[in-house]
Amino acid sequence: MQLKKIAIATVCAFGLTALTGCNAAEENKTAVTKAAAAPAPAASTSKALAVVNGVAIPQAQFDILKQDRAAQGQPMNDQTTAALRDSLINAEILAQEATKKGLDKDATIQSRLNLAKTQMLAQAYIADYVKSHPVTEEAMKAEYERVKGMMGTKEYEVRHILVDNEAEAKDIIAQLGKKAKFEDLAKKKSKDSSAANGGQLGWVAPGNLVKEFAEAMVSLKKGEYTKTPVHSKFGWHVIRVDEIRDLKLPPYDQIKDQLRADMDQQMVKKLVTDLRASAKVE
Repeated sequence: MQLKKIAIATVCAFGLTALTGCNAAEENKTAVTKAAAAPAPAASTSKALAVVNGVAIPQAQFDILKQDRAAQGQPMNDQTTAALRDSLINAEILAQEATKKGLDKDATIQSRLNLAKTQMLAQAYIADYVKSHPVTEEAMKAEYERVKGMMGTKEYEVRHILVDNEAEAKDIIAQLGKKAKFEDLAKKKSKDSSAANGGQLGWVAPGNLVKEFAEAMVSLKKGEYTKTPVHSKFGWHVIRVDEIRDLKLPPYDQIKDQLRADMDQQMVKKLVTDLRASAKVE
């Protein structure tokens, strides 16, 4: 168990890593948010990109492909546009050959096509929902202030040793009292992945941690360790604070886009939960 998983408080669950300095990946420009933000391409059903063996490739397909590639960061110039056109023509030629062989009737292919349709419709519904339920500036500012209040005013450079039971934790504390090195004990005793680094978690804010760990941590002064074991859902901890500094949160305007994306994710999560609750699943 990686001890960074202690950071399961609401902030990290919301993905508000820009506020906390967590190392969560920001996977957090989601496809849902991009789809909601991107304008739909204009319909071009009356115009063909190309005609292959008598079959027209609609211009609209090309427009959608260009939009998707642009959303992925691919520059649109004459070279890439020509390459996309060729890829659609090649795909049409291959699809026609597949149909001649009857592959379009293959059960696995049919299942994949049906799955793709279901997933695309689901994504379209989510994008439409996000677009029609925009997060307001007022709501984002309120969330920012809520997170600021939860995070506190200090952050801590902290180490810990995680073990399975209280007796082990007490034994470690006893060894520390006999001048054993915290880092050495962490490497030998801790079951957390931070053991390899002597139990070091880096800089963390109380709002990012489970309550028991956070409360014990903020009660310590620089250089102190817990004299009694700290119990959490992860096991038993011995905690040491190496440094304390003021917590500097980025200003609202700097993270508002990330905040909106995170709130969109939570809105979609609630939507799916509510729809699932009312659905008849057998």
